[in-house]
Amino acid sequence: MILVQILKQEWPKHWPTFISDIVGASRTSESLCQNNMVILKLLSEEVFDFSSGQMTQVKAKHLKDSMCNEFSQIFQLCQFVMENSQNAPLVHATLETLLRFLNWIPLGYIFETKLISTLVYKFLNVPMFRNVTLKCLTEIAGVSVSQYEEQFVTLFTLTMCQLKQMLPLNTNIRLAYANGKDDEQNFIQNLSLFLCTFLKEHGQLIEKRLNLRETLMEALHYMLLVSEVEETEIFKICLEYWNHLAAELYRESPFSTSTSPLLSGNQHFDVPPRRQLYLPVLSKVRLLMVSRMAKPEEVLVVENDQGEVVREFMKDTDSINLYKNMRETLVYLTHLDYADTERIMTEKLHNQVNGTEWSWKNLNTLCWAIGSISGAMHEEDEKRFLVTVIKDLLGLCEQKRGKDNKAIIASNIMYIVGQYPRFLRAHWKFLKTVVNKLFEFMHETHDGVQDMACDTFIKIAQKCRRHFIQVQVGEVMPFIDEILNNINTIICDLQPQQVHTFYEAVGYMIGAQTDQAVQEHLIEKYMLLPNQVWDSIIQQATKNVDILKDPETVKQLGSILKTNVRACKAVGHPFVIQLGRIYLDMLNVYKCLSENISAAIQTNGEMVTKQPLIRSMRTVKRETLKLISGWVSRSNDPQMVGENFVPPLLDAVLIDYQRNVPAAREPEVLSTMATIVNKLGGHITSEIPQIFDAVFECTLNMINKNFEEYPEHRTHFFYLLQAVNSHCFPAFLAIPPAQFKLVLDSIIWAFKHTMRNVADTGLQILYTMLQNVAQEEAAAQSFYQTYFCDILQHIFSVVTDTSHTAGLTMHASILAYMFNLVEEGKITTALNPATPTNNQVFIQEYVANLLKTAFPHLQDAQVKVFVTGLFSLNQDIPAFKEHLRDFLVQIKEFAGEDTSDLFLEEREASLRQAQEEKHKIQMSVPGILNPHEIPEEMCD
Repeated sequence: MILVQILKQEWPKHWPTFISDIVGASRTSESLCQNNMVILKLLSEEVFDFSSGQMTQVKAKHLKDSMCNEFSQIFQLCQFVMENSQNAPLVHATLETLLRFLNWIPLGYIFETKLISTLVYKFLNVPMFRNVTLKCLTEIAGVSVSQYEEQFVTLFTLTMCQLKQMLPLNTNIRLAYANGKDDEQNFIQNLSLFLCTFLKEHGQLIEKRLNLRETLMEALHYMLLVSEVEETEIFKICLEYWNHLAAELYRESPFSTSTSPLLSGNQHFDVPPRRQLYLPVLSKVRLLMVSRMAKPEEVLVVENDQGEVVREFMKDTDSINLYKNMRETLVYLTHLDYADTERIMTEKLHNQVNGTEWSWKNLNTLCWAIGSISGAMHEEDEKRFLVTVIKDLLGLCEQKRGKDNKAIIASNIMYIVGQYPRFLRAHWKFLKTVVNKLFEFMHETHDGVQDMACDTFIKIAQKCRRHFIQVQVGEVMPFIDEILNNINTIICDLQPQQVHTFYEAVGYMIGAQTDQAVQEHLIEKYMLLPNQVWDSIIQQATKNVDILKDPETVKQLGSILKTNVRACKAVGHPFVIQLGRIYLDMLNVYKCLSENISAAIQTNGEMVTKQPLIRSMRTVKRETLKLISGWVSRSNDPQMVGENFVPPLLDAVLIDYQRNVPAAREPEVLSTMATIVNKLGGHITSEIPQIFDAVFECTLNMINKNFEEYPEHRTHFFYLLQAVNSHCFPAFLAIPPAQFKLVLDSIIWAFKHTMRNVADTGLQILYTMLQNVAQEEAAAQSFYQTYFCDILQHIFSVVTDTSHTAGLTMHASILAYMFNLVEEGKITTALNPATPTNNQVFIQEYVANLLKTAFPHLQDAQVKVFVTGLFSLNQDIPAFKEHLRDFLVQIKEFAGEDTSDLFLEEREASLRQAQEEKHKIQMSVPGILNPHEIPEEMCD
């Protein structure tokens, strides 16, 4: 590996004969040859696979060109070993090296030599070599060029011919894999990769040849057998092909899906010929998808490794992604022939009911598959199919004994009904039955069932909200009234967080009511229960404020506010009637609890904030702020908010925040202020100095000691700055210069931050601020004079800090903008008052000195090219970014005296060209260039 690192620096310039040296040496001894193969493999990986960001673009290209130009010697060596050597380890090393070469070598070496036939005939059926050989063939199969069609056909037929001898078509591959050794299991995985790659790239080429139809069907048979292997990684590879095939067949003629089963009686009319070819295979793939469907995100009731039915707490992202890909594939397959999909699902469901295939796993995968094709059938077919499915499942629920069985069936009923809102919207009776069934499940204490009932209820409420507020045929009142009349009975067995979800769900229904008077009446009824508890606590507190130190009372307040938060989220602006009812009391409770917290801290020190009672008090404060900011963000009358809601809020919250010890300051104060600024914009500009006085400096002092403490305050603090910067920028110009300097310092502090989200916000604020300043002619020039060079210096310090490379695009945008300001003469004041020269010349020298001081090992020529590029490329952000990246690589490479290795000439040439191109574009737009810059012949 060390030799390879040296080679990257020395070859080809200082060691031009390296390739012929290593090839010559390899012919002298087999062990040396084996070593050299490894070196060539590593060199190939370094140059072709890992070069990005490790060396400059020009250098990487240079090394790639050198390798390609000298490849014939390496290829002859590989060929010589493969044809003549009896030394198995050497042959294996050669095949491994060849594998690394195949993704870049000139194609003639692959298709105009005996390489393919050598690989297939000589090595594929030798157990020791079959895996690496199959990988080589897969690499070749992945090449997409049209001029070698015959060679691809040969590759396919030869490989299939060998495969059938090695792995007869009647092999039970699923069983063979389960009992196989590592090497054999790898072979099956490599086989899946080969077939998937070849058929995706060249399947249509094989389809067109009638004499190869049978071979194609054999390849698809292998794919089906391999798809049954119980190994997720292999299944994902096969799935990728089935997804590709189904999508391709669908897109070719999206509207020629088989006609509705109601009409066609199972005949296939005008099926496109390609689709006809694949019909029998696709039917088997449908069965495969239905039998193996992965678990969707919504399903919370699962069987654990011990065979117990439990609630799932951790989301399995791998399984969710697999589900999404399987779902997409099955949807395409359903479009291609939904009569077949329905037949498979109905048969499997029938076998659940009659018990021949009953098991939790089989029921789960079937129901997950049924839920996954929502929307892929005609509405009439969907209706007929779903009525059968839900009736069968409800019957199964009655028929099976035992809590675990019932829990699994319940979770599947809930998942399916949640997936078909279109069906529920069209069939009120069914919707009502389903919702009543969910209310029933809300009393079922088995792990996960209540959670899922609430989650499904909220999904249905969002999708069918209007149906609950209308009087349906055969009903005497809207269903929302029935829910509100019985709300106590429905939620009596739910946990607090489930009650909150329930309230949000009902809120969506109420939010859909457009008659204001009816809606206000619904909200009053809806909030009746929480309001009764709230009123009684407020009455007690009026008599004796110490009730607000009682743990149970404080806990209740927290839960009531959480209910309000979720209700407000769903109802939106009209929730103002409820918010107004509790607003002033709520702010008084906030102040009172704040004083309690401060007193406790004064008496017992900051550790007291960890005690349950104090934590509950803080929850009440947080939920109060969440409720207010949640409503403000959904409100639609900024003036009313500004006049009626903001003044008492600022009064209750700001001084309290400022007075508190840091540990007791709520970060939500900052996020609430940010929400108000974002929502009210100019309406709140006059209040910004008051808000800043209270929260700015005291928060900055909490977060500027290090990068770790108070992470939430950090994030919200910068969101607040961002909001003011975007919506109330004039307020920044109105604050005293010392405070403005603090603002700028805090932005610089942000983009130097190790927390990625804070650094990104900092860069975003700076970029917007620079654009805002440019609009304010009165303030702009003094801003540039005071801060421009400072900002430049700080941005360069993060650009050259490797822990900040993630921000490179934003760094490039900001620097390009700043250099453009200089180049276009937007900065009229002298940036260097001591010796007022042309600003462009000054900045060029300033940046050059900055870099030379920081990186004394850089040559003047390198720095000059870099600085020139900052001006030439400032209107092409992608090129500007690459220019920065190349410079960073140069810093890392530590080039020493000899700068020619950094391909300065090429870089300079391309910069000159970029400058000329830019000039041409400018010349083509009248008025962009200064009249003195226009060539004489164009002045006419």
